[in-house]
Amino acid sequence: MPGFIPDPADIPPYLLAGGRSSRMGANKALALLGGETLLTRIAARIGQQQRKPVALNADADWSDTEGLPLVPDTIPGKLGPLAGVHTAMRDAVMRHPNASHIATAPIDSPFFPIDLIARLAEAIEGREEIAIAASLGRDHPVFGLWPVSLADDLATWLVKDDKRRVRDYLARHSVRTVEFAMIQTPIGSLDPFFNVNTPEDLIAAETWLAALEQMS
Repeated sequence: MPGFIPDPADIPPYLLAGGRSSRMGANKALALLGGETLLTRIAARIGQQQRKPVALNADADWSDTEGLPLVPDTIPGKLGPLAGVHTAMRDAVMRHPNASHIATAPIDSPFFPIDLIARLAEAIEGREEIAIAASLGRDHPVFGLWPVSLADDLATWLVKDDKRRVRDYLARHSVRTVEFAMIQTPIGSLDPFFNVNTPEDLIAAETWLAALEQMS
């Protein structure tokens, strides 16, 4: 049953890359997985779900965007992932004025569902509702659809709330949570929102990728 958004393919997608990659020891967006950078792989994965071009939220001095439009945080101070969400909202108002929502995904989760945005969009029933992904009962709010109409509200909250916890912001709004199933592979069940934070995670991701390729 369709939700509020008539065509999910028209939702502009943004990749969030504002973190420091401290546990990786280098910019994890440029780490290689299966011979491709995580940035390339994830941009292609979300891009195949959309008609709108993929944009990258990252620092203004980002060395290589791999051809993606760069949208640095509009509020300085590296205030966390919601600062990237706010930036995406502001950018969409200018470049995609007819969009009610923007889609976000991090640059460190290479196996997220290919129907992610469609299923999130189906859950939304109102112009100011947020939709986020979940797996195994755990929320993954960086994978979400966010109404651009909340841009001013989010900007005020980012400046006034010292802790800036994502769950605290979500508690202030109407949120739809969509549960995604584990991916069954020859070597076990893979969380589709598995993320790469460390060199060890990257090694594990190579193992999962090989298992997924056996299935294709």
